[in-house]
Amino acid sequence: MVDPLRDPDDPELLDPYRARELAGLVEAARLASGAVRYGRVGRVGCAQVVVNPDNPLPLGNHACALDGSSAEVAGTLMRLEQTFADVGRAEAVVYASPTTVAEIEGIADDAGWYAVEEALAVVHRGPADFAPSVRRAVDADLDGMAALLADDLGAEPVRLAKHLAQRQDDPRCVFLAVDDGDRLAGFASGFADRGVGLVEHVVVRPARRRRGVGSALVGASVAALRELGALLVAAHVAEGGAGERFAEACGFGGGYPVTAYARRVDELLD
Repeated sequence: MVDPLRDPDDPELLDPYRARELAGLVEAARLASGAVRYGRVGRVGCAQVVVNPDNPLPLGNHACALDGSSAEVAGTLMRLEQTFADVGRAEAVVYASPTTVAEIEGIADDAGWYAVEEALAVVHRGPADFAPSVRRAVDADLDGMAALLADDLGAEPVRLAKHLAQRQDDPRCVFLAVDDGDRLAGFASGFADRGVGLVEHVVVRPARRRRGVGSALVGASVAALRELGALLVAAHVAEGGAGERFAEACGFGGGYPVTAYARRVDELLD
């Protein structure tokens, strides 16, 4: 039997109408998350944009939902280069989903933007709860969380610690931890706004992987986000491979594809 909620060409994904609807909700939450604590959300051309100089991660400075004619999208991409250069970013980032025009690949290529990541937006289905090993993170965990995230992303620990401290003070943000003796075995972070929850980071120390730490953190994150009022909980994972399989094992199902495009803007910083 054909599932009317699924794409008939790829039953693992939602049909285009529902995918666009879901993407709009998830992207609004991602923009709000990126704006914590000193950022702002607005429009540049035909794109939705968040800029936040205090956020060292791509999520804090990105565009999405480029919806317009080919000329409007091309002009918006040019304006975005200057927008991100003005806030000191080395590159501009656009996340293209079903809310972005289908022709974005060719337009971006012509404008000097390159696809750098293929991801899948996934939605959690089913129950979730706190495992006994998971606890709420506290301020004393910030340096340890920043170190784990820095190792995972190749970012600067000091800036990450400052960023995490700012998020720790926001009631929409969730931080959970699992201990490994006197240090962290891993942590997870999430965000909930207007009924949408995001599992944003799940990082486990290499020596503690494949022992259930990651799945315990994911389950607890989903439960905590639902406590904050999230009616749906979503995440982005790399398409294919271990990340997608892990998400499926944790109760997530496919929603829609997301492509990240980037453009170096270093030369505009002078």
